[in-house]
Amino acid sequence: MRVYKILSRAEWAAAERAGLFEGSAVDLADGFIHFSTAAQAQETGRRHFAGQAGLVVLRIDAGLLGAALKWEPSRGGELFPHLYGPLDCALPEAVTEAPLGADGVPVLGDLPP
Repeated sequence: MRVYKILSRAEWAAAERAGLFEGSAVDLADGFIHFSTAAQAQETGRRHFAGQAGLVVLRIDAGLLGAALKWEPSRGGELFPHLYGPLDCALPEAVTEAPLGADGVPVLGDLPP
């Protein structure tokens, strides 16, 4: 299974320079890095990233994240993947652009499960 992280291109570039992604502002405030499954990512984009240009989507094999990845209830009790610790920037198997659609919602493209 893969998990996905939507973030700004600038945040990802800074993380790559550092070698680790510590999290976006909301992640740091919550104490974990928010991820979504392929089925959850589009709604995450609509709810939390509408109108934000310059986004990318990280695709990561959830198995590579080990015990630091916890599945916890969020929206309506649905389980979401949360990473307790930094993300090694070598782990994403893909980093793709997420341009805004005509409705202002990021277009995430095809997200394999």
